[in-house]
Amino acid sequence: MPHLEREGGFRLYYEAHGAGTAVLFAHGAGGNGLSWWQQVPAFGERYRAITFDHRAFGRSPDIEGGPGRRAFAEDARALLDHLGVERMHVVAQSMGGRTAIGLLRLIPDRFASIVFSGTSGGCVDDRYRALKAELEAAGVLRGPLLHRALAEDFAEREPHHAFLYRQLRALNPPRPRDFLAPDPRLRAYRGSTAARLIESGLPLLWIVGEHDRVVAPELIRISHELTPGSRFREVTGAGHSAYFERPDEWNRAVLGFIDAVEHARAAGARR
Repeated sequence: MPHLEREGGFRLYYEAHGAGTAVLFAHGAGGNGLSWWQQVPAFGERYRAITFDHRAFGRSPDIEGGPGRRAFAEDARALLDHLGVERMHVVAQSMGGRTAIGLLRLIPDRFASIVFSGTSGGCVDDRYRALKAELEAAGVLRGPLLHRALAEDFAEREPHHAFLYRQLRALNPPRPRDFLAPDPRLRAYRGSTAARLIESGLPLLWIVGEHDRVVAPELIRISHELTPGSRFREVTGAGHSAYFERPDEWNRAVLGFIDAVEHARAAGARR
């Protein structure tokens, strides 16, 4: 199995399928690289689809005393270097938004576009914070992540896929309960990635499930509004894991977006 050897004996698991411009898939906290099983065949037909297990997830257990999530972006950069990727589209699901933003800070010139799926990527303002507080107070965003990761009726409609989702999640090694908690020193932080995203000039797609109970679509609409020129797509009938629940619709939207970026680049090169 392919692993990238990193400092301290850490080994990052990854896979690359297909050829062409790279599409890097950064999974969320409820999954790992295997979560993209419905995307890799579709994207690999015309792009180089790269998946990996974040540090402390799936087949990439962290080393004792390791940096955990603080190394997400550095790990991804090392993987891109290892694979010789000079230009890529980044598709970030939920937690993966942290990796995308970290990579944008480290290697902005290698980005072709970013797809934020079920994540704000830190692109927020006071409207966003106020609405999130209202949704939390109303109980919309409460409950264990596993219970909110899929649409409420998904297990009834798709029992086999709901079972598979849980099994894939169960492959992740144990982690501290506060693994993804904000740094206590940043609890009062009220910054935003909006300016960085606008300044990047990158094509952006915000995509979210209609019934997302982790990052509600109303919140993602605000992130979209904060980034003029970006695109917004709501996946009908899906919850937080729209890529898993409604793969055909999600794939069409994301592939259509990436195809458009590539076609625009090719047209510009011909002029």
